[in-house]
Amino acid sequence: MLQINERSLLPIYEQIVNQMKELIVKGVLREGDKVPSVRELSATLLINPNTVAKSYQELERQGVIATARGKGTFVCKPAASPGMERERGEQLREQLRRLIVEARHLGLTRESFAALIGEETERYWGESDADRSELK
Repeated sequence: MLQINERSLLPIYEQIVNQMKELIVKGVLREGDKVPSVRELSATLLINPNTVAKSYQELERQGVIATARGKGTFVCKPAASPGMERERGEQLREQLRRLIVEARHLGLTRESFAALIGEETERYWGESDADRSELK
């Protein structure tokens, strides 16, 4: 399910956060699904339980998962508070800026970068939002 890249510049806890979100976006994990316990995931990934706990704390802070005492940890309905939504929007904008700088540094043209973004968008969203609104 999750794979840790030991050579990544991204800290392990962030890799877990990003991969959990990706599994939700891809529909592998859905609202109400139980996620592995901290102990189970740390044993599976062969990492320190504190690292998994830090990931879960961040996912809970973002409203991605919620823990029910004595029952486990579950995927939440995707809804963020306005303050959290604004904060995450700013983080997204900053990541986009970094991607654009990296693309320019690699010599990509605006068109090739846009095509690359389009390919990845299609991969995660499938049909466009315009196509979806026509179906309603």
